[in-house]
Amino acid sequence: MIEVQNLYKNYGPFQALKDISFDVEKGQIVGFLGPNGAGKTTTMRILTCFMPASSGKVTVAGYDVFKESKEVRNRIGYLPENIPLYTEMTVIKYLSYMGKIRNVSRKQLNNRLDSVIESCGLIERRNQIIGQLSRGYRQRVGLAQALIHDPEVLILDEPTSGLDPRQIVEIRDLIKGLGKERTILFSTHILPEAKNTCERLLVISKGQITGDIELKNGRAIPKTETHSVNSDDELSNEQNKIIENTINLVVSGAANDEILSTLKKIPFVINADSPSENTKDSYRVYYQNDIDIRPEVAKTIVENGWNLIEMSTDEMSLEELFLSLTSENVTQE
Repeated sequence: MIEVQNLYKNYGPFQALKDISFDVEKGQIVGFLGPNGAGKTTTMRILTCFMPASSGKVTVAGYDVFKESKEVRNRIGYLPENIPLYTEMTVIKYLSYMGKIRNVSRKQLNNRLDSVIESCGLIERRNQIIGQLSRGYRQRVGLAQALIHDPEVLILDEPTSGLDPRQIVEIRDLIKGLGKERTILFSTHILPEAKNTCERLLVISKGQITGDIELKNGRAIPKTETHSVNSDDELSNEQNKIIENTINLVVSGAANDEILSTLKKIPFVINADSPSENTKDSYRVYYQNDIDIRPEVAKTIVENGWNLIEMSTDEMSLEELFLSLTSENVTQE
């Protein structure tokens, strides 16, 4: 639904975006995560035809952002960080005005107004002046204007910024509900919001995409390398990309080489080693990050008649991943 290839954006000598490439599939809710100044808003402004890129290619719903911007705008609903609301207008008049700007036909407009007012929880506020609304309700009005023309894609820039905890929960639930029918890309620098709303995260730092993380069953599963393996065995680049978790074992009952050789043969194990020659009976098993191999490891040890003394799992939290992917020494592959 969204494809970005080799995107660059320069502001004079300053390079805001540096060879960004990613894609968002239809029906996904994807968080665009990064510290302030990382390039989130610049990327979104390019996606929504708000500003041109220096170079690269971007398509939305199959249409080129630079060559077919009108078609792209017809298919995108955009909520900027600073919502362009006319505070002297009532909610219904403002949304009606935005519908006309979006070329919603007179025949369809009333139905679209009823639909977005209901889906955004504005029924009791439809005749209220926007300037009298709380910040949370203004965000709802902003979402409603982004939805008025029934777009396939929603681009939301910091939709929960400045809201209180209750308002954040309300907007989060609203976004999740909208994601059942639309593709959504929204930026944030608030980790709990990303974790509770998205199924996938793109991490950007200093104008570069540094991580692509899947959120699955409460776990953060990166597609980029986050651990290195100290071993004589050379792993391919493709294998390195899927290393994420390790199991720490204490096993006795056989020679070190025999145990290591057996552990390496377990399905989905990428490598195994000993942390230190001075650490007796200790082993590390590196495994594919979307597989839980602990039952198979325990079964293998027991079937060989060895003693499983200890098993623990090292798994990076989302916070640790974010810090590792936005640290000073992160480089783009």
